Amino acid sequence: MKNLNRRSFLGAAGGAASLFLAACGGGSSSGSSAGGEAAADGKNLGVMLATNVMSLDTNLATDGDSFEVIADCIDGLMQMDADGAAIPALAETFDVSDDGTVYTFHLRDASWNNGTPVTANDFVFAWRRICELAGEYAYMMDEIGNIKGAAAIIAGEQSDTSTLAVTAVDDKTLQVELEVPVSFFPSLMYFPTFYPINEEFYNSLDDGTYGTSPETFLSCGAFVLSDYLPGTANLTVTKNPGYWDADRVKLAGITYQVVGSSDNALTAFKNGSLDVAVISGQQVADAEADSELSQNLKVTGAGYMWYLSFSQTEKNAQGGMLGNQNLRLAISNSIDRESLVDNYVMDGSLATYTAVPPQFAASATTGEDFSGDQTKFADFIGYRPEEAQAYYEAAKKELGKDAFEFTLIYGNNEGDEVTKVAQAIKEQVEGNLAGVTLNLQGMTKAERLDKMQNDNYDVALTRWGPDYADPMTYLGMWITNNSNNYGFWSNAEYDKLIADCTTGAYISDYDARWQAMYDAETLVMQEAVIAPLYTKANANLISAGAEGIEFHPVALNRVYKNATLA
Repeated sequence: MKNLNRRSFLGAAGGAASLFLAACGGGSSSGSSAGGEAAADGKNLGVMLATNVMSLDTNLATDGDSFEVIADCIDGLMQMDADGAAIPALAETFDVSDDGTVYTFHLRDASWNNGTPVTANDFVFAWRRICELAGEYAYMMDEIGNIKGAAAIIAGEQSDTSTLAVTAVDDKTLQVELEVPVSFFPSLMYFPTFYPINEEFYNSLDDGTYGTSPETFLSCGAFVLSDYLPGTANLTVTKNPGYWDADRVKLAGITYQVVGSSDNALTAFKNGSLDVAVISGQQVADAEADSELSQNLKVTGAGYMWYLSFSQTEKNAQGGMLGNQNLRLAISNSIDRESLVDNYVMDGSLATYTAVPPQFAASATTGEDFSGDQTKFADFIGYRPEEAQAYYEAAKKELGKDAFEFTLIYGNNEGDEVTKVAQAIKEQVEGNLAGVTLNLQGMTKAERLDKMQNDNYDVALTRWGPDYADPMTYLGMWITNNSNNYGFWSNAEYDKLIADCTTGAYISDYDARWQAMYDAETLVMQEAVIAPLYTKANANLISAGAEGIEFHPVALNRVYKNATLA
């Protein structure tokens, strides 16, 4: 895994710009590493979650909060170090064939919390299952990981999951065959989609119950799930005494609390019920102005890019009106992104004008940030009311209409700033494009995702976080028929460029691959497939006694294995 770009959020918005901004390109600690310090007896780290955990099933989970809790409790073949590099976890070592297409992982002695050894078959079972289920993240087995046989199973063309080229050579040896070399394959192994599931335990449960309670969930990681009821606001994990690396873990446990309001998060931190809270908007300015709270405030790159997704199908948005390129360009160019981050988000987030956000993927040959130049698409995107009007006039002529009415859906439980941003976008679009009505519809995140996945929306305010340190973690979304291509956009030229980068002409030519990804991103921006808005920062309040928490913009935003609580 290549080192990530370490530039900070230069030019970040609002008062948070004066804070120390942790580099978005690598993990950073809130204090010293655990070292030899002992944990305080009986004290759990109180951590805020923005929304309820949606699933603890690694084959079904799709959101960052769920991934964080899963990673607390289950190890992958690899794990992240403080800088985001892939280092051994359940795989003590691994070998790669000369042609880069065969990985052989040698597992260490480790156990599930029911005493059952972790074996290579636990990975075989889990990986076959996600391909068979064709879950939302199954594409990582195929389009990203390029595991041989995955594509046919996911597409339903092959019902025999044993054709997936993942083999338990013996209990401690896992062999994986790839269609083509994937240079960042080891770093994929710390992503929860690739985690193991114990087959015997899974098959002992009633259908649909895996991961829904401590009794239906097995841990082989640093913590054990001890208190959880799906749909409720709190969740607790406690230290796993049988963990293979238990000496490293100093926390007694973690108590998660779902807090949807920045104001409530600030209150909970002040009264001591939270050791780690995330705030935004006016609360950041209030904390910065408070001589005591300012010492606890740390802004880190969260990695997520917020953007507008447009449904381009005939069934939505007045018969597919948003399939019109000029109309999408008009909407995108009527939004003042600097105003969004300065006046509504206010936590150090960065206005973004590229389909791949800045500060997480750097070239291995030049070290340059893939999207370090946020002006490179100035011909297609920006706050340009005159150009927006010109696009709008062209769209009206092409569509034969003078007025348009769309619904913008957003998650009203995804943070205070999300609702405020949605309201600001409505005001800006309607103010700059006379005749456009943008109705707002707030809903839970789960409801928003369901509508997007089922193409039951017009415009959505949504986000995506990088799962691995390569631009393809974003660009892969807009391939025709990809499960995350919520706008249902399709472009043969784009598909060819991405195929050349993943399985074709450029897999061994790093510089040509980098250029082809830039060309693919250019198509996304030219056609306004999405309207990028801002790259999220987290304004964290961290109690003085909490140290060693690692923050990452990629895959797992927070890791607690080295954390201590005094």
